[in-house]
Amino acid sequence: MYKQLLFIALLAWPGLHVFSQRPYSNEFMSIGVGAPALSMANSTVASISDVSAGYWNPAGLARIENKYGLSLMHSEYFAGIAKFDYVGASYKFDPKKTLGVTLLRFGVDDILNTNDLFDTEGNFNWDRIKKFSVADYGFLFSYAQVAKNPNLTYGANVKIIHRIVGKFASAWGFGFDVGIQYHKNNWRFGAVLRDATNTFNAWSFNSDKLEITVSDSTFNTISSNDLELTLPKALLGVARVFTLNPEFSLLAEFNADFTFDGQKHQIISNDFISIDPHIGIELNYRNFMFFRGGIGNVQDVREFDGESWSMQPNIGLGLKFRNFVLDYALTDVGDQSIADYSNIFSLRYYWK
Repeated sequence: MYKQLLFIALLAWPGLHVFSQRPYSNEFMSIGVGAPALSMANSTVASISDVSAGYWNPAGLARIENKYGLSLMHSEYFAGIAKFDYVGASYKFDPKKTLGVTLLRFGVDDILNTNDLFDTEGNFNWDRIKKFSVADYGFLFSYAQVAKNPNLTYGANVKIIHRIVGKFASAWGFGFDVGIQYHKNNWRFGAVLRDATNTFNAWSFNSDKLEITVSDSTFNTISSNDLELTLPKALLGVARVFTLNPEFSLLAEFNADFTFDGQKHQIISNDFISIDPHIGIELNYRNFMFFRGGIGNVQDVREFDGESWSMQPNIGLGLKFRNFVLDYALTDVGDQSIADYSNIFSLRYYWK
């Protein structure tokens, strides 16, 4: 039932938003990857230094010590209807230079297409039902380098977006991310500008396929093309490492996301800018076991009977064995946020 409703919404969407330019797109690129970062409420811009840095802050790739790295993650949303997959890889081809590749897919598969349920004579036939997928793909190609000052690293992403709605519509997009990190003693600082020059998605629609479903039922005209914009977003972070004793250390990081696409239900928000703060911690035991937690997604929830504030607490655990690191995150502990809770596992592997 859920898939059929989603199918109707997705088919109606192109006809309901027919104009030359839209300032919102590619929200799947903001979900987040890697159980360590998700368990810390995405508070990782300043301290990230593993394969997933290609997603969070490309400058962090330069701090990877191993020549090769690989990271995998699979998660599901909306009771398993939507699936989110991530693969990341890094290659340190020079002591100060690193390349990275990140692949993302967020999709809903096996949606029933009942457009051809009746044949030309009006006969009902289940065999005429076909299935299709709605999926968003993100490809990030990263480069990171250590500056002349070894405390400073910088990096950039070239991103390619591909979105498909079965045979009904598809889009291609292109954009850039840039990031820096500065580590001094126990302090960590980081900044990322996502979609620095705007990310453009150019849509093309199969009017013949959509005509029956959208035009005849909603009296809308199907556009042959459409353009979406993903506006720039600035992510700032500061972190500090505390050495508790020879076996335990604690990392605490505070991040703030700055968006410029209108007022949102966040702590600091107006017509020009919205600021979303979040914080995370990681307790490190002998670089073998990691305990993590974070609070984010703080929102002003407005209901018919008033308004209240909600937040999303997350926790997680990591285990490192030789070159393998297995991480787990439980998001929205206690169902405190309007978001659903999720169990997320990710795996990292390094060699050489």
